[in-house]
Amino acid sequence: MAAEMTLFEHINELRARIVRIVIAVIAISIFCMSFGLKPVEYAGIQLAYPFPDPIHNVSSQIMLYMQKSLIPTGVTLVQTAPGQAFFAQVYVSMLAGVIGAMPVVVKEIAGFIAPAISPGTRKSISHVVAPAIALFVAGVVFSYLVAVPFVLQFLYQYGEAIGAVALFNISDFISFVLQFLLGFGIAFELPVLMYGISLTGAMSPYFWRNNIRYAVIVLVVFGAIITPDGSGITMWFVAGPMIALYLAGMVAVESRAKKLEKAARLVSNNT
Repeated sequence: MAAEMTLFEHINELRARIVRIVIAVIAISIFCMSFGLKPVEYAGIQLAYPFPDPIHNVSSQIMLYMQKSLIPTGVTLVQTAPGQAFFAQVYVSMLAGVIGAMPVVVKEIAGFIAPAISPGTRKSISHVVAPAIALFVAGVVFSYLVAVPFVLQFLYQYGEAIGAVALFNISDFISFVLQFLLGFGIAFELPVLMYGISLTGAMSPYFWRNNIRYAVIVLVVFGAIITPDGSGITMWFVAGPMIALYLAGMVAVESRAKKLEKAARLVSNNT
């Protein structure tokens, strides 16, 4: 059925899937900008419920938490223009929308590329949906808990050494953090990308092992490019996990290939 679709039909399908993704992201983003979370205790359990509040909304609550947990001691977050805090909330809302809509994003992407996979392996594409979501969330969490605090503390030590006043513009702070969160979330999808490419048959299952030395070089260079300093230390917060994820993806692809080869031998022997 997929093979009989025209180019125009493929484009229409892609557009429909993109529209569904955009709607999901926008809906969650609008919620984060329009509602706040009010804490309430029920049966000894701390809960929260949404209430309309476009000023003290979910985005502002997230930003307050980010400020308390990420800003190094002695660094002051400042607003140098009236609209900076508002646009910072918009950016945070969009990030929350992307993270919250990840199940929709992964489902739509998997649904679009499924026709490119042979019918015998098409069921395997459904197996990567949950890992893809989990890996994205893991990348965001790792970035928030480990990479961002270390990088900020590491870089601001240079200012402390010369007695400089430590100020952090709110727009720069949000851009800095979101760059890391999204970068790590996407980077952690590497094993899923490798597995998906192997499912299409575009590359041999052992392609990843044969080219591992080149992959390590590319990942190290990538880590050096996206990190903000030239010390060569912070880049390993990107390159190190990605190399580990590359190895995990390589093992997963080869494991599936060996299972298929074993099954093919059994069928051959029975016939």
